[in-house]
Amino acid sequence: MENIEKINSLSKAQALIKDVPDYPKPGVIFKDITPLVANAQAFTLCVDAMAGSISGATHVAGLEARGFVFAAAIAARHNLGFVLLRKPGKLPREVHKVQYALEYGFDALELHKDQLGQLDKVIIVDDVLATGGTLSAGITLVGLTGAEILGSVVLGEIPFLNGRNKIAVDHPGHRINAIFEF
Repeated sequence: MENIEKINSLSKAQALIKDVPDYPKPGVIFKDITPLVANAQAFTLCVDAMAGSISGATHVAGLEARGFVFAAAIAARHNLGFVLLRKPGKLPREVHKVQYALEYGFDALELHKDQLGQLDKVIIVDDVLATGGTLSAGITLVGLTGAEILGSVVLGEIPFLNGRNKIAVDHPGHRINAIFEF
């Protein structure tokens, strides 16, 4: 049963995020956002805070999978297009693809080739900025379309993992807004 306490501040919303130790593997502390998005007040506060970064955008691009939750809500609330940056094999038409390194191998993101063009202005959205690999790949992927990338916004950032620094090396001058630090 949901706590009936009114969620009227970002700090109260952040307190709903649960740490899950050793998930999905030993040594990782997973940030479980599901209690936050299950609370309508907290979710709305966070979506509105993240939307402060969308000025001038025509589209919001969400990173699979949890980035979809926030990107879709921001896009709908502000009458913007929503573009999905998906894992391989999930999109049925011709795609751009960017592969990126993980601690334990590789992964990739894909985007339909006809989703964005040179007249589009895009904000990229994800839930958590950790090591920066996925977000950096998303920036590269959207860049392949010729669209202008206005920056990125994430719900939370884990500063000690230095994801912001990786993105600064890969994409100098790219602007990132994080609502929370963990």
